[in-house]
Amino acid sequence: MIETYNAAVLELALAGIHDLTESNKSHKGQRTLAQESHFLCSWMVDALKTKRFSKLVADDLTQWIRLGRSQGAGAQLKLLLERIILQYQTAKTTELAMALEAMLADFKQQNWLVVTDTPLSTKLKLEGDGQSSVVICSEQLQLHCKESQIIKPIALYVRGNENTLAKNALAHGLLLSQANKKNSLIKHHKTYLVTPQNQHQSLCLLAIE
Repeated sequence: MIETYNAAVLELALAGIHDLTESNKSHKGQRTLAQESHFLCSWMVDALKTKRFSKLVADDLTQWIRLGRSQGAGAQLKLLLERIILQYQTAKTTELAMALEAMLADFKQQNWLVVTDTPLSTKLKLEGDGQSSVVICSEQLQLHCKESQIIKPIALYVRGNENTLAKNALAHGLLLSQANKKNSLIKHHKTYLVTPQNQHQSLCLLAIE
């Protein structure tokens, strides 16, 4: 069976919260956020050193260790792992084309400008008077969906609050890639991807409550 990034990062997050919970049980008094962050940072160092988890998440561990060492409690490592668990356990693997359609309908209700009827091949500028917007190439939407499934990655060009985007995606069981600012076809918009079966190669955009 082919190992996936989604499975690897979820396994890591579940193990981290489990080990923290077990450690807290044997700790006298309630741990502070700083103590929990210190525990998780040390736990991640050990996990990386012993190669406890897939090499697919090695870069994540390295980044989070650096964050924990530099920011302490401010790194919010426990919250990070909890958010990963929530999103990756909520994510659907089927009927993602329907989920994308429902998410776009939500954006329209929230007064976002949603454009899906235009073919995109060259850079464009969308005149939206500052209105939040989502643009998807009409040809990509048609060709990369088959019945209720997404069969090839679909690019979303987005201008708007990133956490609103992440929360709307989560509400429909969709995972979005992290923003790419360099290759957007729409000026002042960031590029995100939805992918077949929600499988990504790196950590998805995480919603913040």
